[in-house]
Amino acid sequence: MDVSLTVWTLTVVGLCALIAADFFIGGRKPHEVSLKEAGTWTVVWVVLAVLFGTGLALWGNGQASGEFFAGYVTEKSLSVDNLFVFVLIMAKFAVPTIYQQRVLMIGVLIALVLRAGFIAVGAAAISAFAWVFFLFGAFLIWTAWKLIQEARADEDDEDWEEGRMMKAVQRRLPSTDTWHGTRLFIRENGRRLATPMLIVMLAIGLTDVLFAVDSIPAIFGLTQDPYIVFTANAFALMGLRQLYFLIAGLLKKLVHLSYGLSVILGFIGVKLVLHGLHETTDLHVPEISIPVSLGVICGVLVVTTLTSLAASRKAEAAEAAEGEPEPAAKADARD
Repeated sequence: MDVSLTVWTLTVVGLCALIAADFFIGGRKPHEVSLKEAGTWTVVWVVLAVLFGTGLALWGNGQASGEFFAGYVTEKSLSVDNLFVFVLIMAKFAVPTIYQQRVLMIGVLIALVLRAGFIAVGAAAISAFAWVFFLFGAFLIWTAWKLIQEARADEDDEDWEEGRMMKAVQRRLPSTDTWHGTRLFIRENGRRLATPMLIVMLAIGLTDVLFAVDSIPAIFGLTQDPYIVFTANAFALMGLRQLYFLIAGLLKKLVHLSYGLSVILGFIGVKLVLHGLHETTDLHVPEISIPVSLGVICGVLVVTTLTSLAASRKAEAAEAAEGEPEPAAKADARD
């Protein structure tokens, strides 16, 4: 898809306008986000993404639209995994409820800017070196296997790599442990100190970039168009803040999410390898189409969600049964 500089500029300006509207309408004043507000804004961002994808079909072509929706669904599903770590960050830094919305908004904006740099580098590498397809594909397959191992290991929170990274940042950045509203810096005893607000924003942004190490290659496995890669990432990320408040309580029930994401990453990894063979050799290898990719991704997410909820209900029922007294004990209690 040939995108002019004018279209790029209008797209970035339009996204900035949407972000500004989101901030001034819902995030300007620190407050505790209700489920109604989170649900409304989640629907708004999903509708905007659907309208954008439909616009690509009308003014661009059907392939571009299909690639956008496949990329958007993939990035959205992978971003849900980020929310687990976001919940952990909020808990570890004891972020007051009224400030969580502001933290997530700025943290996600930091992540979007850094991801744009990743996308530019990835697009340049793919256009210059065809072997990058094999590199990205192998990395995604390895990441898929690692996700399965981590899901089986049930790692403890103390093994949180991003937490160790933020401790290193705190050692080098003079800071205070006291919250001062939404201020990022304060002056105390003549020293300029960072507040927990700034530290947590950096934690959110840098953590998302670490997750982008696998999500960016994943979307390049679906499309090599930098414009579609960027816009799919932008729409997926900008709805992440509201999604956090909407499903934070449901995250623990998605017990099979890691398995589903591993299947998606592995599938895209294989797709990249096949595409690399198609581009660099004369072998007649099958190419996986965008409709097939979108169907597989959506199917895996649906199955993963259903099996997760069923497993969670079964576990809750087992816990409830264990908590009930034995029949004999009930009889003794009546006597």
